[in-house]
Amino acid sequence: MTNLQRLLLEVQGINLDQNELAVYLQENELQPFDEYNPSSATAKRNIYKTALSILESIANNVQLMKNYKHDDMTVTDFHENLLNRIDQLERKIRSMKTDEENQQGNVFMLFNS
Repeated sequence: MTNLQRLLLEVQGINLDQNELAVYLQENELQPFDEYNPSSATAKRNIYKTALSILESIANNVQLMKNYKHDDMTVTDFHENLLNRIDQLERKIRSMKTDEENQQGNVFMLFNS
């Protein structure tokens, strides 16, 4: 599986051109056609950062801030739910470690003689 394919799993239902997705990946230090390494904490974190960038771009679309009524179904609060998802992703990314942080222990020296 490539980084691009992994990103598509994360942003299902969002239709963007493959070139646009590639730019988002490159902005987050991933090459679209490189092999995705699921054991790499940094790669996973960068995929989530890329998904966050995409959601933030969608949230900037003024057309999506409206309420829509289709037949007898009303689509409301789309923008609010989108912002909630963005907040969830930001919290998740902040709590994730990178490969470098995984190799270091959580040792803290309180006293040093």
